[in-house]
Amino acid sequence: MIELAPGLIYRPGYLNRAAQEHLLAELRDVLRAAPLFTPRMPRTGKAFSVRMSNCGPLGWVSDHEQGYRYQAMHPDTRAAWPPFPPEILAAWTDLGGYPHDPEACLINYYASDACMGLHQDRDEGDFRAPVVSLSLGDTCLFRFGGPARGGKTRSIKLASGDALVLGGPARLAFHGVDRIMPGSSTLLAEGGRFNLTLRRVTPPGIADVAVRT
Repeated sequence: MIELAPGLIYRPGYLNRAAQEHLLAELRDVLRAAPLFTPRMPRTGKAFSVRMSNCGPLGWVSDHEQGYRYQAMHPDTRAAWPPFPPEILAAWTDLGGYPHDPEACLINYYASDACMGLHQDRDEGDFRAPVVSLSLGDTCLFRFGGPARGGKTRSIKLASGDALVLGGPARLAFHGVDRIMPGSSTLLAEGGRFNLTLRRVTPPGIADVAVRT
């Protein structure tokens, strides 16, 4: 475990090759039920360079009409998102340090030319819950900074099987993906990278049962 900044925890090699292959197989099942779609920027309608899907009770989407939001159904199929694979919930339990279940797992697929600009994850209602990230496939150059735009940033390489946790002071850190390193992994036959990020969307309520100890 490496603390890159207060609350930003890096776990290189968290998933071994066998665990990566098993999770990828579960992910393929999820994507058959909830195919990748292309989100769009709220104001301009410009397409993201990543394609996306979700699993869990809620999913993050973005379009020109309604902007950034979480919703309970796929924007194209209008079907409910598939449930979490058990391996994803196990990672949340092991890494998150939070006593309630996640409600969304964003699935971002980065082709070799995709990237993600610096941004904060702030569409959730409880910033006490961390964001837990798992990488599958080609290595990416991940950039992170502090809670203010325009501050100093650092970069690390995230390889297949690596995990990252943004919690505590780092929960609202600006972060993004500068580029993908094609051919750096043999996990995905099509190449590219999947990034899975688990989030708690709503604050825990009275009826919310704490299942994590």
